[in-house]
Amino acid sequence: MSIPEYRRALPHLSTRQMREVDRAMIEDYRIELIQMMENAGRSLATLAHLRFLGGDAQGKRVVVLAGTGGNGGGALVCARRLHGWGASVVVATSKGAEDFNAVPRQQLDIAKRLMPVVEPFEPAAEALECDLVVDGVIGYSLQGDPKGTATDMIEWANTQPAPILALDAPSGVDTTSGKAFSPAIRATATMTLALPKAGLRAAGVEAYVGELFLADIGVPPELYAGPGLGVVPGPVFAHGDIVRLR
Repeated sequence: MSIPEYRRALPHLSTRQMREVDRAMIEDYRIELIQMMENAGRSLATLAHLRFLGGDAQGKRVVVLAGTGGNGGGALVCARRLHGWGASVVVATSKGAEDFNAVPRQQLDIAKRLMPVVEPFEPAAEALECDLVVDGVIGYSLQGDPKGTATDMIEWANTQPAPILALDAPSGVDTTSGKAFSPAIRATATMTLALPKAGLRAAGVEAYVGELFLADIGVPPELYAGPGLGVVPGPVFAHGDIVRLR
C-alpha cells in the first residue's frame, strides 16, 4: 500500500481516545508532556515557515494566540522557534500566567524571557497587524461555546486579512463531532497531531479546518496498537514529520 493510500485510510481518534494517547505517553512510556509540546511547536513553526512565510521568517510579523492549556503551550513553542528564525512575533494570551497549567506556564516563562511582546490579548492593539495568525487558543478540551477572552481572540482572528494556522483543531471546533461552536476559528490551514481527530472529517468542517496537515509528536506505534486504542495507522511519517492530508 502506498503512502497516499495510508493517509486516506488513517484512523481518526475521538477526544476520549486522544486523552488515552496522552495518558499512555506519560504514564506507560514516560514521554513527558513537555517533550510532546516541543515536538508539536517545532512542527507548527516549520509548517508556518514553509507554507505561509515563504521559507524566510526574517522581518515577517506573526501573532501567536495562546490559551492556558497544552494547545497554548505548543503555540508558545512555535512562537519561540519563529522568533529564533528572525520573525517579529507578538504573543497574546487568553489569561495571565497564574491561570496557565504548569507545563504551558513554563513555556510562557521562556517566551517572556526571549520576546519583547508577550501580554494578555487586546483586540484594539495596532501591534497585532501581521502576516500570519497562529491559533493556539483551545485544543481538544473544548466544552461548548468559547467564553471570555477566548471569544474575543477567535473573533479578532477571523476578521484579519492574514492567513490563520490552527494547532491540532481550529479553536471552537469539537474534535469528536466536528460541530463548530460560536465563535470558531476559520483557519486557512490546520496542523493536527499524532492522528487526525474524528471531528476533522465531519461534513462541512472544511470551512473551519482549511488545508489539513498531520504532524508526528513521537507516539510509539506500540501505543496505538495497545488495548486502550487498538488501531494501526501504518507508516504515515516514513517520509517526514509533517504530511498533508487534505
